[in-house]
Amino acid sequence: MVKETGFYDILGVKPGATPDELKKAYRKLALKYHPDKNPDSGDKFKAISQAYEVLSDEKKRKIYDQGGEQALKEGTGGGGGFHSPMDIFDMFFGGHHSSGPSKGKDMVQQLKVTLEELYNGSLRKLALQKNVICQKCDGYGGKKGSVQSCTTCHGSGMQIRIHQFAPGMVQQVQTVCHDCQGQGERINSKDRCKNCQGRKVIRERKILEVHIDKGMRDGQQIRFTGEGDQEPGVEPGDIIIVLDEKEHPVFQRRRMDLIMLMEITLTEALCGFQKTIEMLDKRILVINSYPGEVVQHNQLKSIMGEGMPQYRNPFEKGQLIIKFSVKFPTTVPVDKLPVLETILPPREKVIVPDGAEECMLEEYDINTQNVHNHRRGEVYDDDDDDDQHGARRVQCASQ
Repeated sequence: MVKETGFYDILGVKPGATPDELKKAYRKLALKYHPDKNPDSGDKFKAISQAYEVLSDEKKRKIYDQGGEQALKEGTGGGGGFHSPMDIFDMFFGGHHSSGPSKGKDMVQQLKVTLEELYNGSLRKLALQKNVICQKCDGYGGKKGSVQSCTTCHGSGMQIRIHQFAPGMVQQVQTVCHDCQGQGERINSKDRCKNCQGRKVIRERKILEVHIDKGMRDGQQIRFTGEGDQEPGVEPGDIIIVLDEKEHPVFQRRRMDLIMLMEITLTEALCGFQKTIEMLDKRILVINSYPGEVVQHNQLKSIMGEGMPQYRNPFEKGQLIIKFSVKFPTTVPVDKLPVLETILPPREKVIVPDGAEECMLEEYDINTQNVHNHRRGEVYDDDDDDDQHGARRVQCASQ
């Protein structure tokens, strides 16, 4: 049992979540609440990153489970020792920083794909909006020579303002320069580029062809180097496509294996059957269970070479695993029971000792059980009703 579930609740997972489940939950939430996509969700993005940082670390997770957030702070010297949310995001999605030329931010885009696409391979076209350097002014923002350093902020793009909030007490506040909008440069309105309005870049629609190879996995990344937003004097970042696998109505994937549930009748389980399975590439497989081969409820059987193809080696495939669910009849004709007894294994003979109590079996109902538990609590509150309630709880009669 865990003391607190706050971090688990933030990620939307159960306390017993596996590392893979934690990764998947963080990936979806981090992409959804990233400041580039949702500028007003900075606190939410930070909370998601902190929750994942703790739960993905085996030592921190153990401390948190046993003592909650307070124990975690005490164990890490008070502040929790959290990294920057953006650092965690970059590490998770493969962001990198080099000592070479300044590079723009990477753009991360989620792409929902079906299990069929991951099985057969696919070509998807993805439309994106990105900044590109204005061709009319070559990224100068206006006529050459018309761009001047902002005299208000001296080219820094930021201003320092002094606020006095009490006698003898002042506060320095750094704000974006109002005159140059943080650019550090100013262009006379008559000299500004008419195409980009002096912004040096324009928005452009970009179509990416995303090749989904056979055997790719949920969460796998496809990187388009240098296709990110352009900015004068800065090397463009990359566009990173993160695959997000949709749920399939029939098959579940487990690494290279495919798992499916097949429901059969009791007659089929005992007497044999023939079934067809439509695979993800539309091929039809025929499976047989021959008479005398009894199929147990929840029994697993497999077909080699009919699972998911291996990434970059698609001729190698995993297994198709079939879990059988035997559907029992709700009633059986009483006059047929003697015939069944001659076929089925004999019933176990039970010797009933003297004084044994015979009870009635009823359908189990979780709601009814909760009501009984509530009444049971009332019993302990009122000792005078012990006999009355006790008699109602025990519904047995002596033979």
